Amino acid sequence: MDIKQQDVAEEPYDLVCVGFGPASLAIAVALSDRGFSARVLFLERQQSFAWHSGMLLPGARMQISFIKDLATLRDPRSHFTFINYLHCKGRLLAFTNLSTFLPLREEYNDYFAWCASHFDHCVNYGQDVVSVSPIHELGGAAIRVASWDIVARDVISQDIRSVRSRNVVIAVGGKPRIPAAFPQDLINSKIVHSSKYSTLVPSILSETNGKYRVAVVGGGQSAAEIYDDLMTRFPQSHVNLFIAASALRPSDDSPFVNEVFDPSRVDGFYALSDATKKKAISEDRVTNYGVVRSELLERLYERLYHQRLHSTDESHWQHQISTLREVVGIERDNETDKVRLLLKHSRNGTKETTQEAFDLVIVSTGYQRNVHEDLLQPTRELLPSEQHGFSIERDYRVRYRQGALAAGCGIWLQGCCEDSHGLSDTLLSILGVRGGEIVDSIFPPSETTNHKLRPLNHARFRTSPKL
Repeated sequence: MDIKQQDVAEEPYDLVCVGFGPASLAIAVALSDRGFSARVLFLERQQSFAWHSGMLLPGARMQISFIKDLATLRDPRSHFTFINYLHCKGRLLAFTNLSTFLPLREEYNDYFAWCASHFDHCVNYGQDVVSVSPIHELGGAAIRVASWDIVARDVISQDIRSVRSRNVVIAVGGKPRIPAAFPQDLINSKIVHSSKYSTLVPSILSETNGKYRVAVVGGGQSAAEIYDDLMTRFPQSHVNLFIAASALRPSDDSPFVNEVFDPSRVDGFYALSDATKKKAISEDRVTNYGVVRSELLERLYERLYHQRLHSTDESHWQHQISTLREVVGIERDNETDKVRLLLKHSRNGTKETTQEAFDLVIVSTGYQRNVHEDLLQPTRELLPSEQHGFSIERDYRVRYRQGALAAGCGIWLQGCCEDSHGLSDTLLSILGVRGGEIVDSIFPPSETTNHKLRPLNHARFRTSPKL
């Protein structure tokens, strides 16, 4: 076993968070609210803070109450509540007059960016973390991991650098899922994932009044929002939405169902057997996956109905929804430099190729939540012999072999624990509470009460040399 000795002269960070999206931001907020004076560093691949910038569509609203912000459910007195953000921005009364719990997504992104700006002194942007490796301490009879070596690549210079930390949180978000059958060489030119819609489509389809043909693949909220936006953004274009189901289906956001996302539900879910967890997730998926908010469904139906006024033959419509059609492949039409879709009927299995050739295909096919597996590959030697993958404790700590880690050393995962912690894990609903739980797990209150707690100050992190 290759043992990397720690240079005792180089003091490691108390905590390094890989990724600085909402999950890590909630941890920063919780640390600040608790007044910790800790050496903390956040490493983020993007050049500045941005939350789903590719889906900041005009008029798009949040799907959760603003009360489920980064702090309110944990501490409504926090500086970082959405209400205080509005107060600081001089919009509190005007927002109140809207009589809504659902802010514009654009405004919520600005709220996140406002919170993030408080921590600019301990964030390194433009750093793509490529691995996390154990650093062992030598002494006595035991060889244990005392800290971690976090290796990052600068996204501009490509320089490789590393930092050390006793504790690491992996919160890198999801990786866009594009079916393997789709030609990889067409991605970001003829095929665009929904996560890059707002950033790439204006440059690919550069003429507002261009007579384009665009296909949207997917039956969830993102696909429906993009379908709706395309009809407005490119009024002369033909847009077709392909869904595998028999119809677009509404999300269930009724009060009782919304309790699925209560922070208190995580304990009960974590205690279930693996089989019961799978069943519970399957039953609750209709609250979040492959469904659309009712008001958007009504608007789309009305837009399609307006076409029926002029023609009852749907094949002549400018905008269409093709149901029971699973897109199983995409092929290039070399004569037109466009693409055609290979379709499979969801019920009888028959296959066909679209007669229309499309200028662009936008796929809203979700995300993969397994980036942590590559980052943590060097730590697999620390897993228990009977454990084949990364198992997560209730406090989101990765379970390593007993005795393998020194006290005060560990790795935590965020946003990739749906199988173990429930449907809310990848969502915003519990970020405020979960951020506090992570802080308490890394810095137990009993150990910090007399030594590390300071008076509340939202800029309390100790400034440290960056990468």
